[in-house]
Amino acid sequence: MSPRTSLSILIKKHRALLLSTLFVAAMLNPGETLGFQQDNAAVDFNQYSGEVREESSNKPLVFATLTVEGTNISTITNTEGNFLLKVPKEYTDKNVVISFLGYKTKKVPIANLKPEKNEISLEVSVTQLSEININAPKDALALVKETLRNRVDNYFDDSTLMTAFYRETIKRRRRNVSLAEAVVNVYKTPYSSARDDVVELYKARKSTDYSKLDTVALKLQGGPYNTLYVDMMKYPEYIFSEEDLSNYKFTFDRSTRTNDRLIYVIKFDQYEGIIEPLYHGELFIDVGNKILTSATFSLNITDRKKAAQLFVRRKPAKVDVWPTEVSYRVDYREKDGKWFYGYSSVFMEFKVDWEDKWFNSMYSMTAEMAITDWDKNLTGEIPRYRERIKKSIILSDEASGFSDPNFWGEYNIIEPEKSIESAIKKIQRQLRREDRNSE
Repeated sequence: MSPRTSLSILIKKHRALLLSTLFVAAMLNPGETLGFQQDNAAVDFNQYSGEVREESSNKPLVFATLTVEGTNISTITNTEGNFLLKVPKEYTDKNVVISFLGYKTKKVPIANLKPEKNEISLEVSVTQLSEININAPKDALALVKETLRNRVDNYFDDSTLMTAFYRETIKRRRRNVSLAEAVVNVYKTPYSSARDDVVELYKARKSTDYSKLDTVALKLQGGPYNTLYVDMMKYPEYIFSEEDLSNYKFTFDRSTRTNDRLIYVIKFDQYEGIIEPLYHGELFIDVGNKILTSATFSLNITDRKKAAQLFVRRKPAKVDVWPTEVSYRVDYREKDGKWFYGYSSVFMEFKVDWEDKWFNSMYSMTAEMAITDWDKNLTGEIPRYRERIKKSIILSDEASGFSDPNFWGEYNIIEPEKSIESAIKKIQRQLRREDRNSE
């Protein structure tokens, strides 16, 4: 199962959607427990929120990493540069380390943070031209191959139990119409192992404004596995198998810095004449240690019919659906000289064209997962099959609804975008009105 074939879209007619609407409305009655037990224990963590921006331009830094120094607790900023970080009280004497590719890493004492409206700025890290030429590799493909070969030495060699936050959003044009979120346990196998990672669902919730979905309902099949398989150092066969490497042209583009490491940016694209839709993008490689620290890439959509066959699992006969963009991102983090998967995202944009309508609709779907804590899985135990999330899961069908603000407890999440927050509040108001009218 590759990242592109594991991402499936289910498109249903409006009649089936109406039943789902009634089901969700019933599950979201105010005061309902939603099937989850709330933690009534005393709060033993502090919560901090704010934004990370570039010092000179004041622009928000998207997907900047915040880590509690000396621990495995972390989070990232959202697409507006905002963050939400929950820190156990036992660690409030430590620093928060803020890092972002191309910027100088900054440490801020947690004691100096306010509960809200913290403003953190990062300074651009300037790479001297003289540095670029020192021991510079001459062959981009050779550097990529060496980086892939070194993954056993450079990445986690222990079984690891990770806590992760996962989010799926669906937009119709620019409007948020559906949101599903989950806290999951990821049983990560060593990077030297051929065994797949296993995911276990801990908590989940959703919110959907079905009135904005027009006459179709898009559902993302695969859930957290969609983002997990973007970890190309764990699953290189899905992107850069031995056979596929020869189908790509690799070229040096530029250099940058992160955490005082010199990073080479390598561009790649499939050669002309390759018929199968492959990828194009950028690899960010620590040239001194041959380590992939980040990657961004997109599917080459030249044949929309072939591209549609990769993603669309089911649709009405009179509907034509095809992707207009499919993009991926993966970021890695370092601890004690070893690197591990830290964050990934998948963005897909689809055009939905009804045979008997004048206008078509544009939908976009985003799935992202961030590792917020981890520890070595010393026993190597993994959940039984019935306790695991299936790779065919549709998270929005498994989740119940949105509950009170303490739903996540001490677990770190990615701060919601303002548009998502407002959409959730609007849906909740509508459901409360419907509930009052039905009394």
